[in-house]
Amino acid sequence: MPSPHTYRLGGLDLHLLSDGTYYQDAGAVFGIVPRVMWERVVGPDLDDQYRMPIGLNSLLVRSSGKLILIETGVGNKQGHRRQASPVDQGDLLSALSSIDIATGEVDVVINSHLHADHCGWNTLEEGGQVVPTFPNARYLIQRGEWESAIEPNERTRATYLEENFRPLEESGQLELVDGDLAVTPEVTMISTPGHTEDHASIVLTSNGETAIYIGDLVQHHVQLERTAWVSSFDILPLVSMETKRRIVNRAIEEQALVISVHEPFPGLGRMSRTEDSRKHWEPLT
Repeated sequence: MPSPHTYRLGGLDLHLLSDGTYYQDAGAVFGIVPRVMWERVVGPDLDDQYRMPIGLNSLLVRSSGKLILIETGVGNKQGHRRQASPVDQGDLLSALSSIDIATGEVDVVINSHLHADHCGWNTLEEGGQVVPTFPNARYLIQRGEWESAIEPNERTRATYLEENFRPLEESGQLELVDGDLAVTPEVTMISTPGHTEDHASIVLTSNGETAIYIGDLVQHHVQLERTAWVSSFDILPLVSMETKRRIVNRAIEEQALVISVHEPFPGLGRMSRTEDSRKHWEPLT
């Protein structure tokens, strides 16, 4: 299991935690982009079934006296890790325990959206029932995303798994959000539609420094560099392109740290422009 990674952002300690690595069909990740193009980028990482490794990177931060967990990976409920095809060793709860954080200490959980690989540890099986993993936390989810998840269509029902989010409503811990929300003065949910209609990202600011946790804005950093490279998983591809352009431009202008869920752990990098005006991702370790 990857050891938690801590990055200092102004006055905040950002703790990057891994729920492992899973393998996704590369053709699905890159959508209509021809294989002859994306294979040049990810070729060395592909397995014999043309699957590419995808990270499951969560973020823990303490801000204004609140312990905030952003994204909860794929979880361990029956079928979830099998659906994730397959998952290498990694366990979000073990990662939390390794930095002496108990589940009852988490005050806020934020989901960028409710696909199964982003909210799996929202809940766990206990005594034959599925219950919230973080018993004292408020779970912040965009209202439109919640509505899409509880009434999925033929395309989305395989990834909106009710056991990941229905128990939050039943326990009274669910808090629905409409648009942008300042969770604390340093942590803000912002609307970043495209992957889903109501997908959100999280902006962290401290002492003049900025980080952007991008959720499923992309599954591979080349999709940040090339706006037109849109995943087949994006429900609104044209909207996704505009959102990526906006967030990448902001990251470049503010020299922001970019935190990617699906890059190799710890998923940190920065965006810049080359001398010929191309966008460039530089990973940080």
